[in-house]
Amino acid sequence: MERKMANPRIYGLYAITPDLQEFDLYSDHTRSILAQGAQVLQYRNKCATPAQKLEQAGILRLWCSQSGSLFIVNDDINLALAVNADGVHLGSKDVSLTDARRKLGPHKLIGISCYNLIDRAHEAEAKGADYVAFGSFFPSQTKPAAQPAPLSLLTTARIKLKIPIVAIGGITPQNGKKLVEAGANALAVLHALYSSPDPATSARSFSELFNLESLPT
Repeated sequence: MERKMANPRIYGLYAITPDLQEFDLYSDHTRSILAQGAQVLQYRNKCATPAQKLEQAGILRLWCSQSGSLFIVNDDINLALAVNADGVHLGSKDVSLTDARRKLGPHKLIGISCYNLIDRAHEAEAKGADYVAFGSFFPSQTKPAAQPAPLSLLTTARIKLKIPIVAIGGITPQNGKKLVEAGANALAVLHALYSSPDPATSARSFSELFNLESLPT
């Protein structure tokens, strides 16, 4: 049976939430980021309790629905199912892609972290991943020990892969352009959004790298 994706659009600004228990500390930032063109929002919060995660993810899922953005949950399949997220993102230490697909069904998106490994991306695509992420392309404040990835990896991946490619790691509006030109379909960003004195302006700057139209003024 052919697998049909709920929404295959992984493009543009891919925002990632910070590790904070207090949702109110970043909720206004998130709404501004969504309003200024974020196409994807990934809920990643290693500090929250299970109850907090359920509440926070439910709110974010609603906001994404209202803004027309995709809502992705990091590594927690049960949470993704509980809030009807559009999909999950998995790293090398998370549940396997095969098991995730079995639990999520054919209509949810599954993204796979591939670090600086093109072979891992090939394998993920062959097993049915909907997108892959490479990085860190620049020094990352979120993951300072992350393995560096060369810019040429994006160019190679763009030629060899058919699924969307996400770049991650220390990305700013200033250095993001070269990643898009090299082949990234989306830019995954946390620090440059949530630590910005003006998250809305930062989000808009990222969105403009992709020539998205009809952004609010």
